[in-house]
Amino acid sequence: MANPQAPHREPPAWAIGLAGLLSLAVAMGVGRFAFTPMLPLMVQAGQLDVAGGGWLAAANYAGYLVGALTAARTGWTASRLSLVALLSTAALTAAMALPGPLAWWAALRLLAGVASAWAFVGTSIWCLSALARSGPSAWNSALYSGVGLGIALAGLYCWGGAAAGQGPMALWLQLGALALLLVVPVLGVLARVARPETGTAAKPPSATMPPGSTGLVVCYALLGFGYILPATFLPVLARAVVEDPRLFGLAWPVFGATAAVSTLVAAALLRRASRLQVWSASHVLMGVGVLLPSLWRSGWTIALSALLVGGTFMVVTLAGVQEIRARAQGDATALVGRMTAAFALGQIAGPVSSSLLLQLSPEHGLALALQAGALALFASAAWLWRATLVPKTDLPETSHAR
Repeated sequence: MANPQAPHREPPAWAIGLAGLLSLAVAMGVGRFAFTPMLPLMVQAGQLDVAGGGWLAAANYAGYLVGALTAARTGWTASRLSLVALLSTAALTAAMALPGPLAWWAALRLLAGVASAWAFVGTSIWCLSALARSGPSAWNSALYSGVGLGIALAGLYCWGGAAAGQGPMALWLQLGALALLLVVPVLGVLARVARPETGTAAKPPSATMPPGSTGLVVCYALLGFGYILPATFLPVLARAVVEDPRLFGLAWPVFGATAAVSTLVAAALLRRASRLQVWSASHVLMGVGVLLPSLWRSGWTIALSALLVGGTFMVVTLAGVQEIRARAQGDATALVGRMTAAFALGQIAGPVSSSLLLQLSPEHGLALALQAGALALFASAAWLWRATLVPKTDLPETSHAR
């Protein structure tokens, strides 16, 4: 008979980290971004047009903002928040197979965005807390490669299904089943991880923005605006060049795989240059990747866009959050929350602006949106590089940490 007084034994660090990785893969790769490789297939099937896809993407990003703002107010533990969100993600993904008006799909995408944010917040809390209790581990950063791996997995699945002649309805059902399958091992780890008695998190404390940090928040919002355009429309752009889904469907898996690899090299980059330098250079490279398909629409520009944008957006995410945390005086929760909200607002603005421009100019609207995104990234890169030249006495010393 088990001893009720025996100490609770948590899973090993590798099991905790792998569960966190799978959780992020489901939340982001399937729940949030599976729509990207599905969009050209839905357009090809006549279910909606590119402008309608932009509104559905905007609904999902609005839901992500709502989820980020409400996760701490549910009163649930981080593990319960993750559990509800992951199961909801699988169900909402499968529900996209049900036919209906655009408003029906928009409602599903909005709820899927809420679930993605809840899963991301919950996983970050329970997984990093459990890893901290198990001692130093490389999984603290490696688990975030789940975002890129999930994107690559969903993209490859859609690519294979489309090449096999599967229609959008069947693929949405299969993606929901895939999400549920990936969640099963996560549930086993969640059942064994010790959970605090309190809710997910207390209401974030108020904080004063350190000098110069308002510009960082604006740059982070411009990141959301710039990267989300290719992150939403890259397979659509590829389809405009190549009709064969076996070829245009590869754009998104390349994007995800590059994002996953970039998380593994980000730490090395941040040891060799300041966070602001890495952030600025990444915005330049991303801007080039966003701009290229609007100027020359060919196979090589699409592929280069996938590499440049996919290889930088997670690097900027890590550098940006680390920089604002380093500048914070005391608890950085509120400051990171402001950056996350700004990022989400930028993501909403991207597909909304593209949809409006497509209505005004169906032939050139998407190219104009991409050019606006690239301009925003180049302008923010210039501001960030200028900020690296500010004397140390004018900024907190940690903002120049290597």
